[in-house]
Amino acid sequence: MISTGGQGVVRRPKSATAEVAEAEPTVPVPPARPRKTWLSAKDLAHYRGILLEERAKLIGDLSAMESAALRSGDDNLSKLPVHMADIGSDVYQQDLDLGMAETENKRLLEINAALHRITDRTYGVCQLTGNPIPRARLDAKPWAKYTIEAARLFESGRL
Repeated sequence: MISTGGQGVVRRPKSATAEVAEAEPTVPVPPARPRKTWLSAKDLAHYRGILLEERAKLIGDLSAMESAALRSGDDNLSKLPVHMADIGSDVYQQDLDLGMAETENKRLLEINAALHRITDRTYGVCQLTGNPIPRARLDAKPWAKYTIEAARLFESGRL
């Protein structure tokens, strides 16, 4: 151990693995306390309107998708006996419809979370880095919770 001149900080010599670890890019650490939004009240109201409109559209689409997927196969009772390939096609279509509904349901959860961030006044702030999310990204994806750089790190698994 090496003392740093009586300031109470003790440093150990670096090992070879520590030097390699320092050479790798560092992963941003989320801020301890979320930063407040940089957007004005008018901007927040604008994005709230967009999110509520998207949410209403999704809820309608989701209920239609789920009911169609769960109803498929009931219409073919008059065509008995049914060929096995037809049954396979129906099952595949039902699985595809339910998978799409699940994806849309995840987006609905993201929209609800974005609406909550508007209420908390943390909307437009990256949840990973604490940096402002650019307006262009919010216009393209109003429920975005990360900057593009942080989203790439997150999706690549480097977090």
